[in-house]
Amino acid sequence: MTSVPEDYIDQDSFFGGEPPLSEAVGYVVVLIFGIFFSFFTTFLVWLDQKFNGVSITSEQFNTAGRSIKTGLTASVIVSQWTWAATLLQSSNVAFNYGVSGPFWYASGATVQVLLFGILAIEVKRKAPTCHTFLEIIQARWGDTAHKVFLFFALLTNIIVTSMLLLGGAATVNALTGLDLNLASFLIPWGVIAYTMAGGLKATFLASYTHTTVLFVALLIFVFVIYTGDDQYVGSPGAMFDKLQALVKLDDCTYGPASDPMKYELYACGPVDGNQEGSYLTMLSREGFIFGIINIVGNFGTVFVDQSYWQSAIAAKPQSSHKGYLLGGMCWFTIPFALATSLGLAALAMQLPLTGDEAGSGLVPPATALFVLGKGGATLILIMLFMAVTSTGSAELIAVSSLISYDVYRAYIKKDATGDEILKVSRITVFVFGALMGVLSIVLNEMGLNLGWVYLFMGVVIGSAVVPVSMVLTWKKATAKGAIAGAILGQICAIIGWLVSAQALEGEITIDSTGQNYPMLTGNLIAICFSGIVCIAVSLADPDDYDWESTRNIAMVETYDNAWHTEADYNDVDLSKAKNWIIKVGLSFTVVIVILWPVLSLPAGVFSEGYFDFWVALSILWGLVATMFVVFLPLYESKDAIVSVFKGMCGQAPAGKTVQQSSQQAPSA
Repeated sequence: MTSVPEDYIDQDSFFGGEPPLSEAVGYVVVLIFGIFFSFFTTFLVWLDQKFNGVSITSEQFNTAGRSIKTGLTASVIVSQWTWAATLLQSSNVAFNYGVSGPFWYASGATVQVLLFGILAIEVKRKAPTCHTFLEIIQARWGDTAHKVFLFFALLTNIIVTSMLLLGGAATVNALTGLDLNLASFLIPWGVIAYTMAGGLKATFLASYTHTTVLFVALLIFVFVIYTGDDQYVGSPGAMFDKLQALVKLDDCTYGPASDPMKYELYACGPVDGNQEGSYLTMLSREGFIFGIINIVGNFGTVFVDQSYWQSAIAAKPQSSHKGYLLGGMCWFTIPFALATSLGLAALAMQLPLTGDEAGSGLVPPATALFVLGKGGATLILIMLFMAVTSTGSAELIAVSSLISYDVYRAYIKKDATGDEILKVSRITVFVFGALMGVLSIVLNEMGLNLGWVYLFMGVVIGSAVVPVSMVLTWKKATAKGAIAGAILGQICAIIGWLVSAQALEGEITIDSTGQNYPMLTGNLIAICFSGIVCIAVSLADPDDYDWESTRNIAMVETYDNAWHTEADYNDVDLSKAKNWIIKVGLSFTVVIVILWPVLSLPAGVFSEGYFDFWVALSILWGLVATMFVVFLPLYESKDAIVSVFKGMCGQAPAGKTVQQSSQQAPSA
């Protein structure tokens, strides 16, 4: 008989009884927290306007004045990339595959941010006045390509926002009993308010606040699991012993001794495909397959998501690539450290979670609740709220920019003024924000959970990755090649995914299509076939593009110091920055995707000492990352902070003259 916690011995699953928190707590977190952070962020934006002379124009609303420094850029990247899935799905794969799960989740979703740093610096070199990546596509490849990739961009935003609310609503429902659909509908409203008020700058300020809370909560959970009460885990050694013992169990049932109908533990006994069935090994077949799916799928949600391009556009020229590199390295620790603690702890303590509960992302809430009681459940709820709202705000601004510049300005009113664009931007924020909850409700009604959507996203958007990346990196790429690669890649990926599900599982259902091998097939076809088609068609009739038209994308408004100094756009310095990010970004990618897992293979099943080192590394990484994302933005913004305090003490702020203009940024 297993050692399932006694409090749950009479339940058919961990969340089989009454929710641990009252429904009122759900309303407080979803509504009151939302209102508080909305007012707080709006107040910060007001201070910036009043004492630093910043005016909310269409350019400021959608680009934050293109003046964001390295630390805040990194903090924003961490916030944007910390989805509900980051907190929930990472622990689910730890629950399924052991130590390999958190590693492959972290490394597989870090490389995209590191490599996007190359595009971030290319934006500054080759399209310094753009507002969206689709403006670059239109300037280079024309209207047809622009419309095709507008479809992929909006599809990406829809998938990301749906995943945010799927995971968030499922957790709120499990912990508080708040209706699933009602939670999906209510969560976005606090975000809508401050995003409408302050635009991208408000999003960045909120993202910094939310990231700070996330990292503090992360450290609390890590230290509670590994240094807390030994009744639960208490140390890396205790975790090691419990996971070792788990593999040897041959009776995976639990329930009252007098009841002949036993409940079955979902995660118990040896792991199929792992060396010796152990949870303590990187030699995991299913973990490796998940890693490939994770890498491929997440290229789409970075390279085709306007929110990441928007952060690159908003950053100072000499800060953009550094911000992405630092942001990627800091983000790595969130799934790695959190899942190595909460995900493995759920296994070690044999919490009676079902497959559906784990797939819905309820592993971290279960562990937090069992170890810290209602306080732990509340902390997870707050973390999740921070993740959902900060990324949700970034997605709102991304969609707002796409509709304002790539629909309204591109096809409805080409001579739109700044005021008109600002009005359309705010209307879009409101409308899409209201629709976010509807998207989640639709997926809930279809029976799709967070894990299924997370694996599926690369199938439908992965085909746009290679064409989009080539718009700024390969002068021979053509519009025909880009369009053919994106469309044919998507069609073939969907066909391959469905055929694989039918062949391997014997049927096409939500369950069969959600298995690893069909998802792997679809993801690989999407990104690989589209790349082959794009390159082949382009080479058949190559372009010889000079990026002159992308350098001359018209702005609508500017203000006196919007472009800082001519030196910021010096092509020699930016070329050096490009070479640096290529070397460093690729080197770090090789380390975390190839060298690290390869060097861990000789360890086979981890010894206790090796596991101690593994855990210590995750904790140290978390501490260092926290220092960077919390304190570097404050240090870099010290002048603006001082200016605000001086203004509050009666000294006049330095003003900025805002004007309607089609002024260009200095050419690269």
